[in-house]
Amino acid sequence: MMKNILIPMANGAEDIELISIIDVLSRAKQYGANLNIICASLEDDLNVELDTKMVLKAKVKLSEVDLNSIDAIALAGGFGGMTNLKNSEKIKSILQNLNSQKKLIAAICASPIVLDNAGVLSYEFTCYPGCEKGLKGTRLNEPVVVRDNIITSAGPITSIYFALTIVRELGFIEQYNGMLDGLLVNQFGIKF
Repeated sequence: MMKNILIPMANGAEDIELISIIDVLSRAKQYGANLNIICASLEDDLNVELDTKMVLKAKVKLSEVDLNSIDAIALAGGFGGMTNLKNSEKIKSILQNLNSQKKLIAAICASPIVLDNAGVLSYEFTCYPGCEKGLKGTRLNEPVVVRDNIITSAGPITSIYFALTIVRELGFIEQYNGMLDGLLVNQFGIKF
């Protein structure tokens, strides 16, 4: 069954995190995951300027996405990107709708703040150190935390593992295991 995952692309997003999410999910497709990756700009401009001023082009505008078809969402971090996501009423509504259906919600770095703002942050989570101030729940010092339908991750260095966890939690186990070999995770005995 096809899974539709929304990746909102916000100005100011952390480059490594956004690109890692898109890259790993695209590789999962190459490994046979029945996955539709929807890279949608938060604004009306398809060009999105990341934290380092690199510009990526989204495939569609968020306003053009059929939100009823979404099975999952993945939010990159970066303080500027997080702020833009947090200030979007549409993102807040999407998060609340997905959570009410127990669909997959993933956020990395500063973006658990967006989840908290929407009232969907899990009771235990991880985020970039310091970003937990004022959030409901307990920050764990872990690279990735999965609680029910919520995945959170600490930051740039954990972004590939974060994206691999999304692949696994979407149910693409064969592809996940194949990617552990293909990305050399198993070869070097990297433990997360």
